[in-house]
Amino acid sequence: MTTEITSFTLNTGAQMPSLGLGTWQSPLDEVAHAVKTALLTGYRAIDTASAYHNEEGVGRGIRDSGIPRSEIFLTTKLNVSDTHRAAEALDEQLARLGTDYLDLYLVHWPVCVDPTDAKKALDGWDYVKTWLSMQDLLATGKVRAIGVSNFQIYHLEKLFAHPDFKVVPAVNQLELHPYNPSPKLVAFCKEKGIHLTAYAPIGGAGSTLLKDPVVAELAEKYGKTPAQVLLRWGIQKGYDVIPKSVSETRIRENWGALGWSLEEGDVERLSKVETRQKVYRDHWLPERVFVGDDE
Repeated sequence: MTTEITSFTLNTGAQMPSLGLGTWQSPLDEVAHAVKTALLTGYRAIDTASAYHNEEGVGRGIRDSGIPRSEIFLTTKLNVSDTHRAAEALDEQLARLGTDYLDLYLVHWPVCVDPTDAKKALDGWDYVKTWLSMQDLLATGKVRAIGVSNFQIYHLEKLFAHPDFKVVPAVNQLELHPYNPSPKLVAFCKEKGIHLTAYAPIGGAGSTLLKDPVVAELAEKYGKTPAQVLLRWGIQKGYDVIPKSVSETRIRENWGALGWSLEEGDVERLSKVETRQKVYRDHWLPERVFVGDDE
């Protein structure tokens, strides 16, 4: 039987909870209640982003919960249009969240978008320069760890090759689930000491993963929901998982991914499912991101 996994140790030494609440597409007027519900249920990790336009609501939910800020692992992300001004953007995000520090600050995408034209890349700037400015933020005390999101192997290799690169990302946040397992990218990150956060861990909008026959069979075997089985798979693969929801019922249901284990053979069965279905794409960006490693 697998020992219960309540957190993962980052390369900074910090403990990151294995199950958190994602808030993508959670409206500002609903996200505060969702965050409060999650924290009172037992969650201690909350994930948001500037691009979600709900940081104020996330901060309100944290305060409304009464849970001390020191007990919460809070992650947000630098927007693609702010990559050239990370320090200023961070201060604005902290103000919206109503906190004076982040546990984790991520570069949301390895693309720098012109703030005056979302269809254009920002001239004279790239994600490597952004990362160098992120490194400087660690000295301010406003962020305790820095990381990336949606970075592929070739992005990371370019980062590592720069002469001023000093800080290995603590986390790479990716779409990870049995239909999009990204084995090469996962192996590369683990080799480099980069922890993986799984977004869309139950498949995301339009995915058929929750209805997969293997998932259904295992849900019946363990007396769990399909979502709980998929979240448990991610945790046992070594990822923290951040399912998004504003539904009290689903938030509490997802918490049921903790406190039990899949047999190792069943983890492998899910890992060997042959269907491939990537939900989130890069078509809206001025540059391609997903080329090879995460396809």
